[in-house]
Amino acid sequence: MKLGIVGLPNVGKSTLFNAITNAGAQSANYPFCTIEPNVGVVAVPDERLEALAKMYDPEKITPAVIEFVDIAGLVKGASKGEGLGNKFLSHIREVDAIVHVVRCFEDGEIIHVDGSVDPIRDMDTINLELILSDIEILDRRIDRTQKALKGDRKLADELELLKALKAHLEEGKAARTFECSEDEKEIVSTVSLLSNKPIIYAANMSDKDFTDGAESNEYYKLVEERAKEEGAGTLPVCAKFEEEIADMTAEDKVMFLQEIGLEQSGLDRLVKECYSLLGLISFLTAGKPEVRAWTITKGTKAPQAAGKIHSDFERGFIRAEIVSYADLMACGSMAVAKEKGLLRLEGKDYVMQDGDVTLFRFNV
Repeated sequence: MKLGIVGLPNVGKSTLFNAITNAGAQSANYPFCTIEPNVGVVAVPDERLEALAKMYDPEKITPAVIEFVDIAGLVKGASKGEGLGNKFLSHIREVDAIVHVVRCFEDGEIIHVDGSVDPIRDMDTINLELILSDIEILDRRIDRTQKALKGDRKLADELELLKALKAHLEEGKAARTFECSEDEKEIVSTVSLLSNKPIIYAANMSDKDFTDGAESNEYYKLVEERAKEEGAGTLPVCAKFEEEIADMTAEDKVMFLQEIGLEQSGLDRLVKECYSLLGLISFLTAGKPEVRAWTITKGTKAPQAAGKIHSDFERGFIRAEIVSYADLMACGSMAVAKEKGLLRLEGKDYVMQDGDVTLFRFNV
């Protein structure tokens, strides 16, 4: 999973990126401090791996990973090449989802590019640039479809759909809010539209507002309301706090979070929100050589899940031996789970569930 962190200059974007990835990206109080995108790969927090490791004493533990990309700050006119616009937009095109950091704090020492704090204006600035870029992409697709038409009814229907989508975009609405059937969504997904990517608004607020509770921040309420209209996710964060805990030991981090009334760090909450937004789950494999988490899309069947491990597993799939993580932990060992009949043999039509502890049988 690849997540692009975007936002206007000086909203705390690079500070948040540094904190959750420990990548040491440059961060300063002026626009375009980030030029080339910084990339950080982080492990997906999953306490189930530690529990399985205690049971199996493996040689190694391999968590699922997420790649975060810190993309250059955007300004008005990016879709026309202003600032680092074209480069910025090409980098967004490569990610699976967007984490849009929105400034929800006042600080006279940190200059806002538009001179004042206004999260809705900031959200609209970036969304509009994505939409304007999408209209250009869509125009080219419409032109190609018209040329290929030649009386093909299927292409005629596609052309009408694309024109309706363009009209939607021209109203300043993101492609992800365009209402259409599942079949039509398949067609729309073949056009590389930036505003069709899933998005989470990370509302970056002051440490005081964050500890008092997000609802105490009027800016956050505005962001949350707008996100609901778009069908987007919202996550309150404090980049300053994340920066403070970035270098702490695991024990100190837990104590610090408890002191401010949090159970999870910003990274943990961000990953959870992204998994939910993208419809992702993890299945687990466990044995003496390795305990590992594998990320798949909800609805993935057993053979395709096996293919995540190796293509031979999918090609020669026979069956999956599965016990749920909760049942395995309750039993204390795989042997007891087998005795109780909790180990299931599943075939090609089995839909994988989050936390399935799985052994694939295959023959090639």
